[in-house]
Amino acid sequence: MHIDTSAGPAEIELDRPRGARFLLLLTHGSGGGVDAKDLLAVRDTALELGGAVARVVQPYRVAGRRAPGSATVQDEAWLEIVGALRKKVRKVPLIQGGRSNGARVACRTAIAAEAIGVIALSYPLHPPGKPEKSRRDELLAPGDIEVLVINGANDPFGVPDPADAAEVVVIPGQPHSFRAGFDAIQAAVAPWLRRWVDRPA
Repeated sequence: MHIDTSAGPAEIELDRPRGARFLLLLTHGSGGGVDAKDLLAVRDTALELGGAVARVVQPYRVAGRRAPGSATVQDEAWLEIVGALRKKVRKVPLIQGGRSNGARVACRTAIAAEAIGVIALSYPLHPPGKPEKSRRDELLAPGDIEVLVINGANDPFGVPDPADAAEVVVIPGQPHSFRAGFDAIQAAVAPWLRRWVDRPA
């Protein structure tokens, strides 16, 4: 499915069960795609819990670029995608997430998107070897919206402080792109999805 945005078309892989209990939007890292194994692990968990899941290929990736460019342009396009998908999956809570750069987008836009929770996979706290260039402010951008962070213990982009998210799960032995530990990712995600969806409005 295609959605036109101010930054160009986005491509969406939408899994929508009948009577979906929530809508989960997931997106990729800077040069990646929506078939990353950690994203698929989260998708599968959400589907088991009765959610609709939209995996979003952002416009810059559809256009063949590896770098997202302006965060402002990226976030505006993301919110347009959110709006279009909420018209297709109506009257259910929204949760959004992504891996790496996609996690940054999910955090930055959480309030504007009216999300009830954020899943941040491999949150890139800083560029490799440059801890002074922290992106902690983006992780804190959701404010009172709870953020679940799942990072590999060996991630060169750093691991956020547990105090800066609702929960920080560290997968032992894993780098920035997970090679294993997908069962642990699913085990971390499931209770948070239940918590967010079952919470009284």
